Amino acid sequence: MAATATPHLLGTPAERVEGRAKVTGAARYAAEHTPPGCAYAWPVPAGVACGRLTGVDITDAMAQPGAIAVLTPFNAPRFAAPPDDAELDVLQYDSVPHRGWYVALAVADTPENARAAAAAVRVTCAGHGDEPEPHDVVLAEDHPDAYTPEKANGGHPAHRERGDTAAAFASAPVRVDTGYRVPPLHNHPMEPHAATAHYAGGRLTVYDSCQGTGPVRAVLAALFDLPEDRVTVVAEHVGGGFGGKGTPRPHVVLAAMAAIHTGRPVKLALPRRHLPSVTGHRAPTLHRLRLGAETDGTLVSVSHEVTTHTSRVNEFVEQAAVPARVMYGSPHSLTTHRVVPLDVPSPSWMRAPGETPGMYALESAMDELAGALGMDPVDLRVRNDPATEPDSGRPFSSRHLVECLREGARRFGWDRRDPRPAAHREGPFLVGTGVAASTYPVLVSPSAASATAHPDGTFTVRVNATDIGTGARTVLAQVAAAALAVPLEAVRIEIGSTRLPRAPLAGGSSGTASWGWAVHRACEALTRTVARHAGPLPDGGLTATADTADEARRTPPYARHAFGAQFAEVRVDTVTGEVRVRRMLGVFAVGRVLNARTARSQLVGGMVMGLGMALTEHSTMDAAHGDFTECDLASYHVPAHADVPDIEAHWIDEDDTLLNPMGSKGVGEIGTTGAAAAIGNAVHHATGVRFRELPLTPDRVLPALLSAGGPTA
Repeated sequence: MAATATPHLLGTPAERVEGRAKVTGAARYAAEHTPPGCAYAWPVPAGVACGRLTGVDITDAMAQPGAIAVLTPFNAPRFAAPPDDAELDVLQYDSVPHRGWYVALAVADTPENARAAAAAVRVTCAGHGDEPEPHDVVLAEDHPDAYTPEKANGGHPAHRERGDTAAAFASAPVRVDTGYRVPPLHNHPMEPHAATAHYAGGRLTVYDSCQGTGPVRAVLAALFDLPEDRVTVVAEHVGGGFGGKGTPRPHVVLAAMAAIHTGRPVKLALPRRHLPSVTGHRAPTLHRLRLGAETDGTLVSVSHEVTTHTSRVNEFVEQAAVPARVMYGSPHSLTTHRVVPLDVPSPSWMRAPGETPGMYALESAMDELAGALGMDPVDLRVRNDPATEPDSGRPFSSRHLVECLREGARRFGWDRRDPRPAAHREGPFLVGTGVAASTYPVLVSPSAASATAHPDGTFTVRVNATDIGTGARTVLAQVAAAALAVPLEAVRIEIGSTRLPRAPLAGGSSGTASWGWAVHRACEALTRTVARHAGPLPDGGLTATADTADEARRTPPYARHAFGAQFAEVRVDTVTGEVRVRRMLGVFAVGRVLNARTARSQLVGGMVMGLGMALTEHSTMDAAHGDFTECDLASYHVPAHADVPDIEAHWIDEDDTLLNPMGSKGVGEIGTTGAAAAIGNAVHHATGVRFRELPLTPDRVLPALLSAGGPTA
């Protein structure tokens, strides 16, 4: 084994090891596995928002060419036990909890025939009489069914208060009392949810587009009463997830059900228009912010109250007030969540759940406070940077937000900014700049890994990680190469299968930290094993394993978070109301960057997603029909090349030894959390108008400019 370090170790911009396979088409995704005799499935969604099935007529469907089977709640196999996630309890009962709920599944010999068979299924629904039941899908702060739950997503207490927030706010010399609204948002990965399932000899093999094969295997084994060791789930390549593939989804359950029922392999790829109804979404959030400060900008009171919705089958509470427990020091603080159960699909994870809408509202309110104080927005944030985590009192393992703000301001040219709103005009365009802070927690989960040294000088590292397009393979190979002190080319990585050592899913910006910790430990152990071995290696090589369960489960005495600062410059057209972002810049403190190329890609991607949230992305819940109206990429506009300006992502050198052996923090989500607020604050600076509801589309911006008495009002 080499004794010296090699060029492709941690921090260097190594190219993706799977890049050639992807660009040549050799990389296969879930729907690209086609076993012999493969059949195809197409689901039938409910056309009502609330009701009960009175009949599912499959006569015409079964008469279609190539039809093999049509499964309905009246003939589908029963699950051995109900799933913990009620959204997976498909085809098991006759009630419809929301529009788009699957009420049948057609299976045929080709995708076209499966779709035709599904279209021929006749579904009838009724409520108490002959009409579907009345439904309620409208979120409102004063909804009579709103309640405060015990926990929000992530296990956070839904309600927390320190001191006497109301009294402190009432007596503060400078106050901001404001509200913000974030609409429903959808994940829309490039690869829609898909699965190919094959059941033979008592064994179930599933190729799934998911963010973690372990949870999928556990769910399928429990539902179909199979030992877990007889269920294999593979996710070798995944075309994006953004949280929408973070838990098992109905498609994989239906594909497995159909394969077991028909005795044939079955492939199911969801139409994109179905995704908003069955794969989760970012719930809409209504925010009330009350900030009280001394005249020098010192915060004395922070209050962030959030109202959101959930479905009637699952309780999911977007933890949007939680970032306010981390960001700024204040002796008095109130953070609380209220949730309204409605006849809507269950919300779920979407890139940086909680932090993304929460930081938009908090950082917008901080900008309002800076205006009320006549204070520079960067200086206001610096003044209120806490020494310890405000709510817990724990010391930070590292916190370099101030450095990010200062370095970002320097790179962006913040000192040249005229602080007056609507002061910079270029013909019909108003130009403005804005800033916002970013944060995301540092999370880690137990993982196992193995490392093998082969006689030819190569190494194989195995871990059931999932690469959802982030470059996980490459970074894990770098972690292994660094620990083994060998060239990157000498390491082969095997990931994405339950046949490999147990590992957590790709989510919470915790993948690299969790998997890399186990890989690092396994490679350390292998180094010791090889050092003790005399003579040439055996033909089968030498293998060492590691499991971080004990280390990773320990509750740290430190508050562990990543931080960042984001800056944006916008141009607002006073004739059309169109907002264009000219440039964005982010500076982040994310521990040790393990691969400069993939890290920058993730940070820039997160900022682009925040740009979409600010300017174009939104969904509308149709009150009459109980459906998301923007359910495809024609009506739900994610940023395209023409929308993306000059974007720079930088980071500071942060040496944090209290995280994991690599000293890394996640980079997948923090790029998103401050971007929308930076853009919104820039639009206010450009126009002098404060917009409190996203996205900032022309139909919203232009009337506001006109009602304000013109663009310079």
